Amino acid sequence: MDITLLNPEIQKYINSKIGVDIAKLALQKNPFPQVKWVSILNQIAAKSKVKDKLPTYFSTENIVYPSKISVEQTSSEKTALYKSKIVNGETLIDLTGGFGVDCHYFSERINKVIHCEIDSELSDIVKHNFRQIGIDNVKCIAGDSYEILNNYNQKFDWIYLDPSRRNNQKGKVFMLKDCLPNVPDLLSFYFSKTNNILIKTAPILDLSAGLSELTNVNCIHIVAVDNEVKEILWELNADYVGSTKIKTVNIVNDNTETFNFEFNSKVELPYFELPKNFLYEPNNAIMKSGGFDEIGIKFNISKLHPHSHLYSSENLINFPGRIFEINKVFAYSKNEMKTNLQNTKANITTRNFPDSVEEIRKKWKIKEGGSNYCFFTTDSNNDKIVIICSKIK
Repeated sequence: MDITLLNPEIQKYINSKIGVDIAKLALQKNPFPQVKWVSILNQIAAKSKVKDKLPTYFSTENIVYPSKISVEQTSSEKTALYKSKIVNGETLIDLTGGFGVDCHYFSERINKVIHCEIDSELSDIVKHNFRQIGIDNVKCIAGDSYEILNNYNQKFDWIYLDPSRRNNQKGKVFMLKDCLPNVPDLLSFYFSKTNNILIKTAPILDLSAGLSELTNVNCIHIVAVDNEVKEILWELNADYVGSTKIKTVNIVNDNTETFNFEFNSKVELPYFELPKNFLYEPNNAIMKSGGFDEIGIKFNISKLHPHSHLYSSENLINFPGRIFEINKVFAYSKNEMKTNLQNTKANITTRNFPDSVEEIRKKWKIKEGGSNYCFFTTDSNNDKIVIICSKIK
């Protein structure tokens, strides 16, 4: 870690350039020749990125930021806080420590936390930042996580991993066996050191594929922030047998939408009907979970079509997703489109519909925006329809 970056004048300069175009700034002369210009630019770029993602770090003085990729891959404070509520006990070891945000929040629930990071410079940065924030119950160890864990004779209450989704041969990878460390191969070793494992994976990982690689999966948490799925968390318990629970979470400002069900459980099918007074679109955490029948049964609302994943009701209900009041429903035809939507402005969503949003906009000259929300979909009679709505939530 380059401690010269902590020079008060350099820190003042970095703070004054937050949000500035780095490409343009890079063309300017380095005002601090004692420090590499690229190092200063990296601090400005990284701090600009974390303003909303890591507000505690952004507002704390003398925080040092690592490479761009480490900042991009780190958990947000919102998702780290959620993860911290899953674990309990006295000890936790994070085998893929990274920038340390997860350890930061684990330390608020666990008395002794160990941060393992193979990159010694990143480990030093995390150690420094924890001192700045006032965290004193996290031990930072630089080195290979397998060797570190193997050298401990004790058992931990929890092991946490965020396997790297990049390797030299394949670039980005999404199967757990292709990540580093290879969790499926090491699972028996990990269970010799703990009874509880929490694994973070990329949102793109298919749930069935993950379950085929792992054992003893008690619960899968699908975590979204502002309706964007950020991470999937796999909670493994050594003595667990039985069906896997799915917990979907969408964190929106101070509100959290949740919906839980059992994976691949046998449920009765929802009923299919034409649109009524209100339309419901599940949030993206639920969409990722595949609980399309479960959500209809849970809220006792009809589904427009088996593959549309849109729901409707006569009376307004509280629902984990977007809610609309239906103003008009019509068949998708040339005459109806000319009468109702051609040359207008609208927000368009397609569900189980042959044309893309771009194709619809181009064909009917519909501009983006406005107060109308239009769903192009297929109804329970297998007819292509358009639903014009006003957004409630």
